[in-house]
Amino acid sequence: MHNILYAILLGIIQGLTEFLPVSSSGHLELAKHLFNDQSLAKESLMMTVVLHGATALSTMFILRKEVYQVLNGLAQFFKTFKTNDDFYFSLKIIISMLPAVIVGLIWEEQIDALFSGNILLVGTMLIVTGLLLFLADRAKTTNIKVSFLSSFIIGLSQAIAILPGVSRSGATISTSVLLGIDRDKAARFSFLMVVPLIFGKILKDISSGDLTANNDQTILLVVGFMAAFVTGLIACKWMISLVKRSQLKYFSFYCFIIGAVAIIYTIV
Repeated sequence: MHNILYAILLGIIQGLTEFLPVSSSGHLELAKHLFNDQSLAKESLMMTVVLHGATALSTMFILRKEVYQVLNGLAQFFKTFKTNDDFYFSLKIIISMLPAVIVGLIWEEQIDALFSGNILLVGTMLIVTGLLLFLADRAKTTNIKVSFLSSFIIGLSQAIAILPGVSRSGATISTSVLLGIDRDKAARFSFLMVVPLIFGKILKDISSGDLTANNDQTILLVVGFMAAFVTGLIACKWMISLVKRSQLKYFSFYCFIIGAVAIIYTIV
């Protein structure tokens, strides 16, 4: 029963923090440390992959119109070799993915080493995230659309957010808003651009043979998946609404507090 409740907790944490700008990876690391998670590395990786897959699916459900736009743009181009607005939108999503893909391929081992209970790093990066959110919340509201250049710059933020403790959504949304992009478009673009990367990482982990799960863990994976998926549906819609209403500062205060607590806990 304890393990099931723990799986539900991890799912809720992932579902909330994947969309709320407070770092899902950082909070998962904090939760595993606080609950003294003794899972084997491969089993822990399996749970992480399942939880990320759940939130990717919840993103696709909430942003199904944008997902159709991307797929339709690519399909029409390969079918007729003609470009349209849907194709250009698809191209911007692809451009935004490039920095994270390059960083992930070149520094994969170094990045994996950071996800080993490095609570001091997590705390520091949470404070950095809080600063970004605070600055973005004070930016002027505009109706500028995502351009090819801004999509690449946002992609650079996503690459930096690979670090545990840096919120991916927080970094990309903040960067978008600071570039003057419409807040609603910024949130939707931020959530959509990570979906291909998540599925790509899942396929890579599956093909590598690094994932493993015993019979006892199957029920935990299912429970964790459902908790993350349902929570993700709620958090995705909520976050889009919060970004539109310029209420990121509350998350910045939260990141400052949790980051400071993590740093003090590590030192003391």
